[in-house]
Amino acid sequence: MTLINTNPCFHALIPAAGSGSRMGSELPKQYIDLLGRPVIRHTLDALLAVESLSRIWVVLAPDDIHWARYEWPADSRITVLRCGGATRAESVANALQEVALHADAQTWMLVHDAARACVSPRLVARMIETLADDPVGGLLAVPVADTLKRAGDDGRVAQTIPRAGMWQAQTPQMFRLAMLRDALAAHPEVTDEAGAIEACGLSPRLIASDATNFKVTFPDDLAMAARLLGSAAESTK
Repeated sequence: MTLINTNPCFHALIPAAGSGSRMGSELPKQYIDLLGRPVIRHTLDALLAVESLSRIWVVLAPDDIHWARYEWPADSRITVLRCGGATRAESVANALQEVALHADAQTWMLVHDAARACVSPRLVARMIETLADDPVGGLLAVPVADTLKRAGDDGRVAQTIPRAGMWQAQTPQMFRLAMLRDALAAHPEVTDEAGAIEACGLSPRLIASDATNFKVTFPDDLAMAARLLGSAAESTK
């Protein structure tokens, strides 16, 4: 199967409709302060630095009251969609229906977590270059370094999982609009986009990333993200 677009177009999609309950904050985690700005602002800034991205779609909950309280980059590539759903898959699926009204079916969609604020523009650009002619698409991921244990119902180790060949999925996850839309419609129970593509019998390509592209999930993650972003800012001075 070959679906090569000789003039590919690349869009980013940021699902940001979640509540981030594991953060233990009344404020959704995408809006929690990180170095004086909401977490999602750092994510947006990183993606805006990727020149090959021609559009960035931000997917909010219909009743989101926080977005309007902040200043955002005056960049025409940013479009806000208020069609977020109860799950990540639902938010992305709803957004793709909207995007399909404005973009070709073969447009590459890079779905990226709002809370992966430390993503490297260089890494995203390399991912786009690597996958631009791929028949399926792929995702950023890191090989699992630690020994994996499966827990039993009693909280004790039930099994050790061999880590050889195991990778931890990250984002962006990059697939063509129509392919991803159809996959999510057929498999809405998945927890990431690659899972929907896999459920359709296809094999996404793994693009090696690193541990700095982690998702801010728990309170301690904010301090780590602040250190990484602060260090990156210092290195550009």
